[in-house]
Amino acid sequence: MVEIGNSVFSAAVLLFFLMDPLGNIPVLLTVLKDIDPKRQRVIIAREVSIALGILIIFLFAGKPLLNFLHLQQEAVTISGGIILLIIGLRMIFPKPEGIMGHQPGGEPFLVPIAIPLIAGPSILAMLILMTQSNPGNMTNWLYALVLAWAASSVILLAAPFLLRFLKIRGLTALERLMGMILVMMAVQMLINGIKILV
Repeated sequence: MVEIGNSVFSAAVLLFFLMDPLGNIPVLLTVLKDIDPKRQRVIIAREVSIALGILIIFLFAGKPLLNFLHLQQEAVTISGGIILLIIGLRMIFPKPEGIMGHQPGGEPFLVPIAIPLIAGPSILAMLILMTQSNPGNMTNWLYALVLAWAASSVILLAAPFLLRFLKIRGLTALERLMGMILVMMAVQMLINGIKILV
């Protein structure tokens, strides 16, 4: 029982770091900065719920889905790197219509909050590795995923309050800095994926 608890906790911590809610706060605030604070919380709650659904589906069906589509695991890493690269460049060189361009209703849906900020390529790849390494431990992996998601959701739901302290200048500075970090992360993901393929 202790071993199970430890494995669940260790996996939850790992998945929590891969979700990187603290690192995602600047991107989240930037995407939602022109939306009413009350509506922001509704959007965040919706997006984290969608992300949980995607993560659970990928936990149980990720590997079969990739096999069915004849996609290698590296394809997840490379495609995720391309998406992050585009988002990072748009943060460094913003357009008047915002990071994600024109959005129906003026608010994000699915992209970029649910995917790839929460349900990103790193955590999707890790879920595949976890299920491959110990397929008989699916219940524990599910518990770990839910724990990590719950902790991340609490942090992300508190993000709008940080806008009061950051103000526009602070948010703009964080936006540029986070854009640079995302570009570096994206390039590293592309390098990792290409290395494995080559």
